[in-house]
Amino acid sequence: MFAIVEIAGLQYKVEQDQKLYVNRLKAEKGNKVTFDKVLLTVNGTITVGAPAVEGIAVEAEIIDHVQADKVIVFKKKRRKGYKVKNGHRQQLTQIQITSITGFEGEKPAKKAAAKKTTKKAAESTTEAAAGE
Repeated sequence: MFAIVEIAGLQYKVEQDQKLYVNRLKAEKGNKVTFDKVLLTVNGTITVGAPAVEGIAVEAEIIDHVQADKVIVFKKKRRKGYKVKNGHRQQLTQIQITSITGFEGEKPAKKAAAKKTTKKAAESTTEAAAGE
């Protein structure tokens, strides 16, 4: 199961428990954030949004705020004695995807858990009847 979600103006393919770096978010370290603009989901079936899929959300936790490696920007004009050297470090946020929620497929999973409990209850009643 994965989703394509728009985070801070860029699109990312995300899966549960995935860690990734995105452009700096305005939330504090340790906070949980929710991204509602999900463009595509794949959970057995493919769902494409127009422009976004309704009812699906991606939840993530902010791990840390970091800086990327320095990128050197060097400008030069030939035969003019013009040289300029600048550097840039992009501000990033490391996040971990905790869950992708809102799938209709989640409801049957809960029913399956209920069926398992009824099977256990049935087994316990048969064991109790056999013990008598």
